[in-house]
Amino acid sequence: MKGLSVLPQQCVLLMTCLLVVLEAVPIDIDKTKVKGQGHAEGEKVENPDTGLYYDEYLRQVIDVLETDKHFREKLQTADIEEIKSGKLSKELDLVSHHVRTRLDELKRQEVARLRMLIKAKMDSVQDTGIDHQALLKQFEHLNHQNPDTFEPKDLDMLIKAATNDLENYDKTRHEEFKKYEMMKEHERREYLKTLDEEKRQREESKFEEMKKKHGDHPKVHHPGSKDQLKEVWEEADGLDPNEFDPKTFFKLHDVNNDGFLDEQELEALFTKELEKVYDPKNEEDDMVEMEEERLRMREHVMNEVDINKDRLVTLEEFLRATEKKEFLEPDSWETLDQQQLFTEDELKEFESHISQQEDELRKKAEDLQKQKEELQKQHDQLQAQKQELQQVVKQMEQKKLQQGSPPAGPAGELKFQPPGEHKVGDAPEHPAGGGQPLPPGHVPEPASRTDQVHP
Repeated sequence: MKGLSVLPQQCVLLMTCLLVVLEAVPIDIDKTKVKGQGHAEGEKVENPDTGLYYDEYLRQVIDVLETDKHFREKLQTADIEEIKSGKLSKELDLVSHHVRTRLDELKRQEVARLRMLIKAKMDSVQDTGIDHQALLKQFEHLNHQNPDTFEPKDLDMLIKAATNDLENYDKTRHEEFKKYEMMKEHERREYLKTLDEEKRQREESKFEEMKKKHGDHPKVHHPGSKDQLKEVWEEADGLDPNEFDPKTFFKLHDVNNDGFLDEQELEALFTKELEKVYDPKNEEDDMVEMEEERLRMREHVMNEVDINKDRLVTLEEFLRATEKKEFLEPDSWETLDQQQLFTEDELKEFESHISQQEDELRKKAEDLQKQKEELQKQHDQLQAQKQELQQVVKQMEQKKLQQGSPPAGPAGELKFQPPGEHKVGDAPEHPAGGGQPLPPGHVPEPASRTDQVHP
């Protein structure tokens, strides 16, 4: 989406305005070190994954809509509220047939993907009789009642779903980070319980020492303040701090030259401040906490500067922020180590939840073990029955041999005849009077009588 060179915002082709959020993903690179590197017209710039389960579908729809001149022009003149309200979605009726055909195919592929995911999930619990239509209702980014064609309602649902999901990104992130910190503390306390008193005291002393060492760092400037931006201007950009100019600073850090500072470009501005507090080589510095600190700084600046809440900072918004008192005389910035992220009651509730989950898992494991033992028992019984039957058959065969009866064939007939015995009705092998067969047409003569008198 950043590749929309004809659009004013990097996501703006249905996304900047539309979601304005594909940029809400943390980064690790310091973009402030990249000087004068714009992007050639038409050059595609890869965006980080939004984390949405329909991320690929979202991007593909935007790429297709981008190819329609009429829709692109409407998007350029639309504002955030028009897009969120669904007004822009109605313009889909005016796009070319070729574009609609491609969108139809994208929707069919997405529906097929969701059905496959549903089937895989249901198969895992060995369910049958899957009602795909009913299960598709849980996905709110497309119209499940019409799985074959992409309609204005689909675009409207996609915009609203993505906007809502991405607006909740920071809230969800806060909760996940809080759980991360509580888990760290829970595991630390559980480890201490396994130690004797002497070792426990040593571990506690080490923990306090590391906390103190981590908190002993240079002053962190308030994100977005003049002091903080001047530090970037001097140390990252290599410019004279006495010649700091907000307008030049904005253009310098608008890395993709789209006229906006997006969330990634803002986050890159805080690298110098974060390096004061966190060092990956130090045992006491947690890199997960560093990234959370970066996101908190970005969130704070956006709340202060982004007037229209489109998650992008325009030059006008940026310059207006530099005129505020907070820009020149900001309050001190409290880093994560200076804040109480959770209470003892919250930790106890968290530990209780973990204990409950462990009990449930333990019970499931015990049930599975019982099932395994029962299946093994049944298997052993079947094996014993099989061996018993084999032994009976063997004894019957031995008994027949001992009684002088030859073993019987499959149909019950004897496999061989004792010497001198023939079955009833058996004919001799050759006619009387010779062991050789008679020639064709030869009539056998009657056998001569021994009492006949010859002349």
